[in-house]
Amino acid sequence: MARNKFDVDEELETPFSYSHLKRLMQYIKPYKIKIIFTIFIMLLASAAGLTGPYLIKHAIDSAIPEKNVQELSLLAGIYVIALFLIAVCMKYRIRMMSEIGQSVIQNIRKDLFTHIQSLSFSFYDNRPHGKILVRIVNYVNSLSDLLSNGIINLITDIFSLIVIIGFMFAINPKLAIFAMAGFPVLAAIIFLIKNAQRRAWQDLSNKQSNMNAYIHESINGIKVTQAFAREDENEKIFMEVSKGYKNSWMKAVRIQFLLWPSIENISVLTVSFIYIVGISMIGQGVTVGALVAFIGYIWMFWTPLSNIGNFYNAIINAMAYLERIFEMMDEKPTVLNNPNDRELPPVNGKVEFEHVDFGYEGADRVLKDIDFHVNPGETIALVGATGSGKTSIINLISRFYDLNSGYIKIDGVDIKSVTIPSLRKQMGIMLQDPFIFSGSIMDNIRYGRLDATDKEVINAAKAVQADSFIRRLKEGYQTEVNERGARLSAGQRQLISFARTLLANPRILILDEATSSIDTETEIALQKGLESLLKDRTSFIIAHRLSTIQNASRILYIEKGRIIEEGTHEELIKRKGAYWKLYKSQYAAHAAG
Repeated sequence: MARNKFDVDEELETPFSYSHLKRLMQYIKPYKIKIIFTIFIMLLASAAGLTGPYLIKHAIDSAIPEKNVQELSLLAGIYVIALFLIAVCMKYRIRMMSEIGQSVIQNIRKDLFTHIQSLSFSFYDNRPHGKILVRIVNYVNSLSDLLSNGIINLITDIFSLIVIIGFMFAINPKLAIFAMAGFPVLAAIIFLIKNAQRRAWQDLSNKQSNMNAYIHESINGIKVTQAFAREDENEKIFMEVSKGYKNSWMKAVRIQFLLWPSIENISVLTVSFIYIVGISMIGQGVTVGALVAFIGYIWMFWTPLSNIGNFYNAIINAMAYLERIFEMMDEKPTVLNNPNDRELPPVNGKVEFEHVDFGYEGADRVLKDIDFHVNPGETIALVGATGSGKTSIINLISRFYDLNSGYIKIDGVDIKSVTIPSLRKQMGIMLQDPFIFSGSIMDNIRYGRLDATDKEVINAAKAVQADSFIRRLKEGYQTEVNERGARLSAGQRQLISFARTLLANPRILILDEATSSIDTETEIALQKGLESLLKDRTSFIIAHRLSTIQNASRILYIEKGRIIEEGTHEELIKRKGAYWKLYKSQYAAHAAG
C-alpha cells in the first residue's frame, strides 16, 4: 500500500487478479456443506417456480377448452404448492446465507486485524490511520451482499437459465432461437463497459479512503482545530474531499447502471419480436397456450440474465475492495522473526551497541556508528537536541526497527537472533506519547501484565505517585476513562502509563520523556519512589529536564546521530562541553522563571 496523505490517491502495488477470488474462496470453503445444501434447496425452489408457464399452457390449451374443472383444479393446486415451496426455500436461503456471509466477513476482518498488529512501526509511520481503518470496516462490509446472496443466486440463476432454455426449445425450437438473438448484443455491451466499470470503482475506493482518513485525522486533532479556529478552513477541505467521493460515486453508478437498462431494452425488443413472429405462427405448429407459455419463459429468461448481470456488477465492485484488502494482508513486517530464532532467556540486563548505523525508510541515516556498553543495573540517560537520534536508540533496543549495520546484544545475545515477543516481554517501555485505553484505570495499569492482582496494581501506582490522584476520583481505580484518557490531565496519563510499565517488572526499563508532563513537586516525589525500582535494573531514560537524570550511572550526549560526550553528570559538568552548555542554559532559564 502506497504511503500518502489523506488527499493523495493510492496506487495499487498488486493489481487485481483472479487469485484474489481464489483467496476469497478459501474463506468460504469451511461452509461448503451448508452452501451445497442451500444450493440444492434453491435449485428445488427454482424448478418449482419454472413450472408456472408450463401449467398455464396446459390450462389454456387443454383444461379450459375442454371445460375440465378437475384438471384445472389440479393444475391450480400444483401451482399453489410450488409457490409455498418457493417461500419456504427462500426463507431458509436468506437465514442460512446471511449467517454464512457474516461468518466469512468476521473471519476476514479477524485476519486483517491480527495481521496489522504484527506489522512494524514503519508501516504506520507515513500512513493515515483512517486509510487503514476503512479497509477493516468499510471495504470488508462491502463484500457482505456478494457473500450473502451473490454466489447462491449465481448458481441458481444459471440453473434457471438452462431449464428455461430447455422449456423454450421443448415448446418451439424456432421461437427459442429467435428469443436468444439479443444475447450476443448483451455480451458485447458487457465487454465494452467492463474495464471502465472496474476503473471507476477503484477510483471510488480511493476517494472513500481519502475521506475516511481526513475524518479520522480531524477527530484526533479537534482540540487543535478549535484552538486555532480552523473550523471554516477544515470544512472547505472536507467539502473538497467529500465532493471527490460524490463525483466518483456518480461516475461509478452511471457506468454500473448501463447494464441494467441494456438488459431491459433488449428484453423488451426481444419479447415484442416474439409476439409478432409468434402470432404469425399460430396454427402453424404454435398454439395460443404455447405462445403465452413461451412469452412467460422469455420474461423468465431475461430475469436470471439480469441477476447474473447484477452479480457481475457486484464482482467488479468487490474487485476494487478485495485488491485493497488482500494488498494489506500481503504487507510484510519489516521486523521479522526468523525460523531459527530462539526464545530469549531471562536476562541480567547487559546491553551492547556495536558500531550501529540506522536510518528510517527513505531517509538519511539518523544514527552513525553508535558504540557503547551498559552493565546490568546501570541507568543510562540520553540527552541532546530534538531530532538528534535519542528515541531511535531506544526503538532499536526494543527492535521496533531493524538497524542497517552493526549489532545490538543483550547479555551477549544478538537481538536479531531471538524471537520478538521474548525480547519485548523483558522490557518495560513508556513511550513519549502515553496511550490510555477505554476502560477502567485498573485495567489500564494491568494492560501489560494481565495476571497481576489488584494489590500489585495499587502498589505500582503508589510507587509512581499515582495512587493519591486515583483515589480522589469518584470510583477510584474502577473509574472508567475514555479512549486516550481525554478526561485526565497529561500528567495523570503519564503516571498511569508509568505504573503500567513498572507493573510488568521488566529487566530493562525504557522511559522516553516519562516526566515531561508532570509538575515539579510530583516529579520529586516520583524520583524517590523510583529509586528502589531502578535498582539492579538496566534503564534507559530520555529527558529534556536534566534535573531528572543527574543521578544516572552515565549520560550520553547525542548530536546529529553520534555520541559526542559520555560520562556522569559531575564528569560532564567538569568538561564544560555540550552537556555543560545545555545544563547552564536550563539552569539560567529556571532561575529567570
